[in-house]
Amino acid sequence: NYPKPITAPPPPISKDIELKRATEASSKSSLFNLTKDLILYEDEWLIAVNKPKGIYCESVLSSAPQIIVDSPLNEFHLANRLDRDTSGVMLITKSHKVAAKLVKAFTDHKVRKSYIALCIGSSLSPNWSKITVRSGHGRSKHGAWRVYSASDVGRVLPGGSFVRDMETTFEVVTVNGEKKTELSESERVIVVDGEQGLSCDGDGDVVVVVRAFPRSGRTHQIRLHCQYLGIPIRGDVKYHGVYEWRGRRFEGHELHAECLSLDHPVTGDPIVFRAPVPCWAAGDG
Repeated sequence: NYPKPITAPPPPISKDIELKRATEASSKSSLFNLTKDLILYEDEWLIAVNKPKGIYCESVLSSAPQIIVDSPLNEFHLANRLDRDTSGVMLITKSHKVAAKLVKAFTDHKVRKSYIALCIGSSLSPNWSKITVRSGHGRSKHGAWRVYSASDVGRVLPGGSFVRDMETTFEVVTVNGEKKTELSESERVIVVDGEQGLSCDGDGDVVVVVRAFPRSGRTHQIRLHCQYLGIPIRGDVKYHGVYEWRGRRFEGHELHAECLSLDHPVTGDPIVFRAPVPCWAAGDG
């Protein structure tokens, strides 16, 4: 008697679209070279890069030695991973020791992360200016990542994995290109407990730019919580985001890792890495 997922499974159309995107990304990634203009920060222990959309993070890592020539150890590791179509801040460490420290910092929730996403909602969403969603996270029997009730955390899923906790705070940046100022109530908190998420199903016409602050680091976390809130990310067909909208086709979801802030793993000094936001973040459609 397995726990039931809250969000809908990927729509049938997503399989072919995702396969096409993966094929194109593999081709692009095989030709990718890290360039100086993508480097946000570098010291003797780590490097912060602005990962482009549509490139696998492993390709960014493998091209790092070609441009970083002063690292005596040549022990490059990804400190954090971004989905194929997510752009933004990605950290590469230059030694095993620093990598271990950063992995622990991420695991212990000592790295503060912010993302920006362009979502499509209905006229009813969002009715909040700031909201925190606490839920479960796991793979359903068909292998897709889904949102589960918070009360299901710890329960066994098909395949032997467990429902894990997942928490994201969202802030509305703009709605249809305008700053959302009239919603000034205090932050809402949703603890997901058997409630079906809001549905958009591609018929929304409201452009919502949100800033997301994930506390946990689950796979596709922000994308799943946007789906649950009824504001799927534009282009995110796997989680019911629009593929064709207002006469345009969107090849990949519009999600950007905007900022990482943490204590430096060696010096202990506070440090903030920021990646310039894409043009779509203006939210003007």
